Amino acid sequence: MPELPDIAAYISALEPRIVGQAITRVRLASPFLLRTAQPPITVVEGRVVRELRRIGKRIAIGVEGDLWLVLHLMIAGRLHWQPRGAKLAGRQSLAAFDFVSGSLALTEAGTKHRASLHVLAGEEGLRSVDPGGIEVFTSDLNSFRDALTAENRTLKRALTDPRILSGIGNAYSDEILHTAQLSPITLTHKLKPIEWERLFTATRDTLRLWIDRLRAEAEAGFPENVTAFRKDMAVHGRYGQPCLRCGEKVLRVRYADNETNYCARCQTGGKVLADRSLSRLLGSDWPRTLEELEALKKR
Repeated sequence: MPELPDIAAYISALEPRIVGQAITRVRLASPFLLRTAQPPITVVEGRVVRELRRIGKRIAIGVEGDLWLVLHLMIAGRLHWQPRGAKLAGRQSLAAFDFVSGSLALTEAGTKHRASLHVLAGEEGLRSVDPGGIEVFTSDLNSFRDALTAENRTLKRALTDPRILSGIGNAYSDEILHTAQLSPITLTHKLKPIEWERLFTATRDTLRLWIDRLRAEAEAGFPENVTAFRKDMAVHGRYGQPCLRCGEKVLRVRYADNETNYCARCQTGGKVLADRSLSRLLGSDWPRTLEELEALKKR
């Protein structure tokens, strides 16, 4: 699933292409994509794009009249920049947004229709799809700790809960915890002050590192190969490969739709996280599906 750094890269690539440009036409190939009926999708046609925003893991395209197209790519949704009017070919093609300069196409691999498009009006409309998590780069250590300790959760769950932190998912939570040298199943109420400092610093530094890298890539061309598995990652997607810090093999824990990659030597004091008690802990702490996790809203 595209996360904060990926969404930032998409927005950086889209801004010079569509801000100030009118949407000439919206083409929908899948009836499952559009999740709102009012305002109708046709209302944005002919309107000029004024700004782009990130709302958690969503991309919000603001047009004249304070209307917003909000895209949630979920796991397999991806964006592509194509010549204007390029055909929507194949089952993976869901929609295209045509501009004079080109077409923004949305595809989704697989058979599950998880990606979504909302047409919303005003700031109130945007708030209706905002899970409410805090923004790491506008928070301080105290507000970060307060958010993560509102409930006693495992660090993995706390980092990926959209009601707690904005834009972090499976991939970058693994990278953050490896950088902080903390176990993914440590409970937030158990962290010591020095560990909170490590976690806060690791969260900001890891996200900034990947935002800068992916934005630099986007300057060379539209980001067509967005993936949760990158060769320069420390642990995520590196199961069975050597940890880049200590050389031990990277391990993993699977539960339902979730997977955690970690280094036992660097993060868990050498303990392998693969017993029945862990499964019970994950079962009580995590939603069973990513859809359930992404649907969480702050009350």
